[in-house]
Amino acid sequence: MKKCSKCLFPETYETIDYNKKNECNICASNLKQKEEINWNKRKKELDKIISNYRGKYDYDCIVPYSGGKDSTFQLYYLINEYKIKPLVIRFNHGFYRNQTNLNSENALKKLGADFLEFTPNWHIVKNLMLESFRRKGDFCWHCHTGIYSFPIRVAVKFNIPLVIYGEPLAEMSAYYSYKEKEEEDEEKFNMVRNLGINAEDMYNMLRGSGINLDKRDLLPYSYPEKKEFLKAGIKSILLGTYIKWDYKKQVDIIKKELNWKGDELEGVPSNANPFDSKIECFMQGTRDYIKFVKRGYGRITQNLATEIRENRISTNEAKKIISKNEGKIPHSLKLFLDYVGLKENEFNKILKPMQVYPYEHNFKKRKFSKKPKDFSKWYKEK
Repeated sequence: MKKCSKCLFPETYETIDYNKKNECNICASNLKQKEEINWNKRKKELDKIISNYRGKYDYDCIVPYSGGKDSTFQLYYLINEYKIKPLVIRFNHGFYRNQTNLNSENALKKLGADFLEFTPNWHIVKNLMLESFRRKGDFCWHCHTGIYSFPIRVAVKFNIPLVIYGEPLAEMSAYYSYKEKEEEDEEKFNMVRNLGINAEDMYNMLRGSGINLDKRDLLPYSYPEKKEFLKAGIKSILLGTYIKWDYKKQVDIIKKELNWKGDELEGVPSNANPFDSKIECFMQGTRDYIKFVKRGYGRITQNLATEIRENRISTNEAKKIISKNEGKIPHSLKLFLDYVGLKENEFNKILKPMQVYPYEHNFKKRKFSKKPKDFSKWYKEK
């Protein structure tokens, strides 16, 4: 399988392309485009945007928030830099870990902000997980859609037109480049967030499978009507479009200023997760394993690609870590199977035809990852 000679991203990576030196377009975007941006000018644009909304509504903006590294930094930065009054919103996907909840409580108290959390119906969530997994090999549809649509619905309902997310897609894909003024809008939502399945599609799919539900059950996962969106004048931006995004630097800041603490990430050794990526979700190990089954790479490759580009690790050293650790079966897989009522052979059967050529997964290879220390606290259906 072809891989980038620098960052090791394989040809099965979405939006990837290679030049004559076998270096990928994601590296080019992160290195060349990022350096070409006039970040001082971009910062002044952000100053102007915030100035245009400050003090004119009940809240200056909405900050979607998980408690992970990126959203914690974006909240810290906005309050510390601009002294704004945000409404912090968290869409609870059902898998938050204890350390994340402690980090969130600590950060909110230190920074001082109003916090609103929405937790959707677990019975509906389980049905959504199974249906999206069967259709797309990705059980996170409810999370992908909820964290991007629910804050917008709140923005419309409570007349808070400015919404500020954090990490741009340009950081890890070629769907957008740093040269663009990337925003979170309905076009982007339908292109990359909802896996090509909108809420009405999902409602009809579930009804077709014999699931009894109300159309209103799918509202948290859908964008507001276009006329409502336009009438409210919603502007949904990404902080990483206006300031230079640096995972390592930002994690160092929130650890120092907010006493934010890292955690284990299932299936990923600490030397492959130096900036504590994705530690807030206890199903991340299964999500990464599914990616490996389909595409032949997972979170370890993705994290180390960033470290390689930032010259914090060599390509050869990264190869060794990937070869030794990636692709092991996570213990959270059993939890997922119990949630959705599948057996492992059924799980494998669903994923097998979704594998991206030229990768072919060896299902007979059954090495398990290390069980995280807080595994006993993860919600179990049985």
